[in-house]
Amino acid sequence: MKSPNFLLVLLGATVLTIPMPMLIILGGLAGLQLSPGEGLATLPVSVQLLAGLFTATPMSMLMGARGRKAGFLLAALFAVLGGALAAYSLINGLFVLLCLAHALLGAAVVSFGLFRFAAAELVDAPHQAKAISLTLGSGLVAALLAPEVFRLFKDALAPVPLAGAYLAVSAIALAGILPIAAARFAPPQTKAAKDTSPGRTAPLWHRPRLLWAMLCGVGSFAGMMLLMTPTPLAMVGCGFSDVQAGDVIRWHVVAMFAPSFFTGSLITRFGANAIVVTGAVLLALSGLTALAGIELVHFYVSLILLGLGWNFGFVGATTLLNSELLDSEKSLFQGINDTGIALGAALASFSSGLMIASVGWAMIAAVLLGFAAVVAFSSFKQRQAVSNTSTLVQH
Repeated sequence: MKSPNFLLVLLGATVLTIPMPMLIILGGLAGLQLSPGEGLATLPVSVQLLAGLFTATPMSMLMGARGRKAGFLLAALFAVLGGALAAYSLINGLFVLLCLAHALLGAAVVSFGLFRFAAAELVDAPHQAKAISLTLGSGLVAALLAPEVFRLFKDALAPVPLAGAYLAVSAIALAGILPIAAARFAPPQTKAAKDTSPGRTAPLWHRPRLLWAMLCGVGSFAGMMLLMTPTPLAMVGCGFSDVQAGDVIRWHVVAMFAPSFFTGSLITRFGANAIVVTGAVLLALSGLTALAGIELVHFYVSLILLGLGWNFGFVGATTLLNSELLDSEKSLFQGINDTGIALGAALASFSSGLMIASVGWAMIAAVLLGFAAVVAFSSFKQRQAVSNTSTLVQH
């Protein structure tokens, strides 16, 4: 856990994810500034997520064939170009170009999500849950620094708002290239390992343990995006400032990543399924809090609970997924998993933009309760599938 390569990967993940919370704020506010209608304000964020949908599996397969380093360096380049292009689009008032910039940023973001798998490959099996958790925990630095970067640079290119913050995204991505270039990752896995364990060699559609694990992650991520994406717009609509919205998002992201310093230990002690169910309960409490009112405290508490629920659900689901994969199939199925996550997140984000403009904040919060139920049910079915497999082995 303290190897130089693991620490370099952790540093690279930390630096490259610093701008990610800014994209939540930037995408919505820049979209509102340039879009032809309020219902399209979240389109840049949705395009970002759709780009992640189409690039998750190819980027994972690229890493499987050429190595993690090549993939992460390419992703950092996408972030550099995306930030610069977004700044240019704001200066020239080009909404379509802003969406294209967020497509590049989406490819970068989904690739950076694979750091959790790369970190797990650098440690022994008993420490993989902690490696995954700690790598996601690096996002805590992003939660603390991103709003400050946003505040310092959003007016750097005045009178054009937000353009300076996008250029900061490019600069940070350039800095993140250095530790990635210096790190030595696990070699690509190109040869299949022989494994005759029940359920481990069947096609994906015949592997319920793997499918339910994927659905736990998709449900947790999509539910989080459903409520998080329109939060800045909802808060501004309720009379709060963009600075207050940014602070709510900051504490939401703190709640997303701070538990990662002990989530891995909780998984080791109580099991991944128990942690996923706990995450589902927290997601439900987030929705109920949002339904309770639209005062500032409601936004803070709801988004903090949302972050905690995402962490428990997502880290637990990632651990379940990794436990079901052979080394030789990880690049494929990790990519498929993150494609599913990107699809769910994109649909949730775009739907939330339409819903905030039509049926309102309360309905979005109510729908989140359904996502929480899906996560809990999927965890139950995954554990049931594991039990059924164990029974078959015993007989």
